[in-house]
Amino acid sequence: MSVKGPAPLIDRFGRQVTYLRMSVTDRCDFRCVYCMSEDMKFLPRSEVLSLEELYDIGAAFVRLGVNKIRLTGGEPLVRRDVLSLIERLGQLPIELVMTTNGSQLPGMAQDLVNAGMRRINISLDSLRAARFSELTRTGKLDKVLSGIEAAKSAGFKRIKLNAVVLKGRNDDEVLDLVDFARRGGLDITFIEEMPLGQISEHGRAESYCSSDELRELIGSRYSLLDSTENTGGPSRYFRMADSASRIGFISPHSHNFCGDCNRVRLTVEGMLLLCLGNEHSLDLREIVRSYPGDADQLEAALRRAMDIKPEKHEFNLDEEPQILRFMNMTGG
Repeated sequence: MSVKGPAPLIDRFGRQVTYLRMSVTDRCDFRCVYCMSEDMKFLPRSEVLSLEELYDIGAAFVRLGVNKIRLTGGEPLVRRDVLSLIERLGQLPIELVMTTNGSQLPGMAQDLVNAGMRRINISLDSLRAARFSELTRTGKLDKVLSGIEAAKSAGFKRIKLNAVVLKGRNDDEVLDLVDFARRGGLDITFIEEMPLGQISEHGRAESYCSSDELRELIGSRYSLLDSTENTGGPSRYFRMADSASRIGFISPHSHNFCGDCNRVRLTVEGMLLLCLGNEHSLDLREIVRSYPGDADQLEAALRRAMDIKPEKHEFNLDEEPQILRFMNMTGG
């Protein structure tokens, strides 16, 4: 007689949550113009989940059917002792992945693979050193390129580049980025800017570059073949007949991907965000600190959270952002 495990996490709209994006820090060594303000105020340590608390929450999600955890930040690899968390999560029956700016990979890529990580996303918005510094404010392109090479040498099963495209800022590099990915045997995803946090550095409506525009541009050089491949996230992928590289598009504005949303986000302060573009959330820090080690309390809270997961987000570029938290607080 088989013993059934706990019932999965299913929201009011019949969508099962199988993917947790877990922020391990709000801090970052870059200050990307679309992600945070130049003068950021970060959380005090007392408000940040410990590595043990992060593991306990991740393990509870896995017991309830989550099969993929992505570690995000800020920049996840700047958190002290983060490898100890990665090694523990790597023992769970999940696909463990990460989004990183690549700056720490020269010294850490092999450790990530040894800990059980098989796929990694690396942000790369420009191949021009001066422009890269301008977009990231503090980043050095050569360090990230060295990180990409270190990741290739470490033996990740799949490496994907992420590029946020801003009109008038880096949209003239789209084909160069595709060629870079092709030469390196890498995948690349182009992302429409998320309207999170109030910024003054640029106007989001003016800088908006749609996935449809980029697909047409790339199609002028390479024939894009529609693909049914899915990595469990919001990317829509295309293949090229003469390359193993995949090209993806994440399109929160032009092609809303909420209908089959399987994701939730955990901020490093313990807020479980049920939607990228809404404030619907549950304070898990209060629960894990009020009931330390009580898995039943934690799992019951995760089930309750499914009742407040909204059907979809509403992003409007012509209005002030409704979500005032920046992407570094949201979790990648």
